Amino acid sequence: MKINISRQSIYLLASSLFLLVFVLVFSFAVLIPEGKKYRIKKGELANENVELKQLSDFAAQKEVILQKIQSENLHTIKAFETEFNPERFTKQHKAFFTSLHVFKKEGIEDEDGFSVYEVNASSEISSPKSFYNFLDALGKSDWIIAVNFPINFKREDEMIHSSFTMKVYNNKSDSNSSK
Repeated sequence: MKINISRQSIYLLASSLFLLVFVLVFSFAVLIPEGKKYRIKKGELANENVELKQLSDFAAQKEVILQKIQSENLHTIKAFETEFNPERFTKQHKAFFTSLHVFKKEGIEDEDGFSVYEVNASSEISSPKSFYNFLDALGKSDWIIAVNFPINFKREDEMIHSSFTMKVYNNKSDSNSSK
């Protein structure tokens, strides 16, 4: 018995075997390793997305806290932006003193990102209580002011003469900062 196989059938069978071998080699040599790399990268991406979500949530929480703190301390933030005006200072705090004289000195060394300048003040008060009320009112004033000690008090008759220096703090963007 003779099997009659045509040339086309042999060519078709050889081509099919070649393609089958090519597909198997291509699958094991390229597709499967790339699939493993893909799964690893997909897992890494999922982990990074979780981290990104956590960091985004953390940033959102901190933003809310920042907004709350800024709204609670808006007066203080504005005070850092306000340039010191001796005449305005005198008008605002004149009620605590019989007389108040304020002299603005030149700017002194910058401290921790703020421009600082010194202010000398001399005043007359009827009682030390009004001076302490003045110190309390400084916390609510339009400027960030630190009163330097010692504060000199000298009693003359019914009046007390006082002299003291203050440091006024402004942001460096203030026109008083050294450029």
